[in-house]
Amino acid sequence: MSSADIAAVTVLERDLFPEDAWSEEMIRGELADQPRTRHYVVAERPGGEIVGYAGLAAAGGQADVQTLGVRADLRGSGIGAALLTALLEEAVRRRSEAVFLEVRADNGAARRLYERFGFDEVGLRRRYYQPSNVDAVVMCRKLAPRPPMGFNRAE
Repeated sequence: MSSADIAAVTVLERDLFPEDAWSEEMIRGELADQPRTRHYVVAERPGGEIVGYAGLAAAGGQADVQTLGVRADLRGSGIGAALLTALLEEAVRRRSEAVFLEVRADNGAARRLYERFGFDEVGLRRRYYQPSNVDAVVMCRKLAPRPPMGFNRAE
């Protein structure tokens, strides 16, 4: 994702998450930390129309899925899986040991996607999503551990 994508992503964000959508300023702020601690990607149709987006924060051996959204009429088409794959590949590239996320407790389709990718439920944040008072299920996927610091493998 680049700054040129912000307007289209903001429109999609408001459509997908009308109660608690990120503002254009919030999205811009996330991109400002890219690539240092953030990695954002978009899914486009031929012709450049953005139909999905996702973001990862990664630092200190831990990564967090910040957001993942796919246009409603294209859900189930593999776009969400492709976006999540891109985020997990980036987490591995950054040598993260685990990836965490929060997902709405009432979003069964998203929870099934994350479970399919090896995420396990590890907690619950009561009334996390506002103003709807919906709980967030905290999920985690462990990745390969980083080698000990200060040691090199003999070859």
